[in-house]
Order: sequence, then structure tokens, then C-alpha cells
Amino acid sequence: MIKRLLAVDGVLAVCRFRDDGGMVESYGVGLDQDQLGKLSLVAHEYRRMLQGHADLFSMFTNMRGWTPPRGWAVRGEKLTLCGVAGVVCILDNAEADYDEVLKDMIEIAHW
Repeated sequence: MIKRLLAVDGVLAVCRFRDDGGMVESYGVGLDQDQLGKLSLVAHEYRRMLQGHADLFSMFTNMRGWTPPRGWAVRGEKLTLCGVAGVVCILDNAEADYDEVLKDMIEIAHW
């Protein structure tokens, strides 16, 4: 299912993970299974942190719409890590079309 994301320009790795952070499936260019497993754990923990922040925003602002967060992205100089639900990708900033990748990730996350 998620393997088709590797065909999108700029996608270097993609993982699907469970609610406990365990990897379900993963594919990547230049990453071994141990590294892909760690990617799943990092994405799981980041998603938990983001949900906690969204809950606090809702509580302190009394405004709707903060939760559930639809996704997240952390952009570095050369790479971006982005996640939607239980799917996470590593993107090459020079090659990735973020709109296309995120649209595909949203679709795949709901399979």
C-alpha cells in the first residue's frame, strides 16, 4: 500500500506504524530495517507530543479545531520528516512536491 509513495519525487523513506509505535511496514532508500523501525518510534512519539499540544491549545483557548491534528512536518536544511496518522515519510527538500506527498499520505492514512 504505502510503497507507492516511494514513486513520488523526493520521497526517500516511508513507514506505517501502529498506535504503540511498532512498525507495520516500511520502505526506504539507503535505510536498513533497524533505522526504519527507529523512524516509526520517533514519528509515534512526535505524534503523541503534537496531540498533547493540540489538547492544551483547545483547553486554554476554548476554541474548537485544534484536535485531532491532521498531520505534522519538521523541516531541516536538506530533509523533511512528515507524518499523517500512522504514516511517516522522509523527504528530500530539493526534490519533493509537498502538496502531492501530503495529499497521497492523507489518502493512504485512511486505508
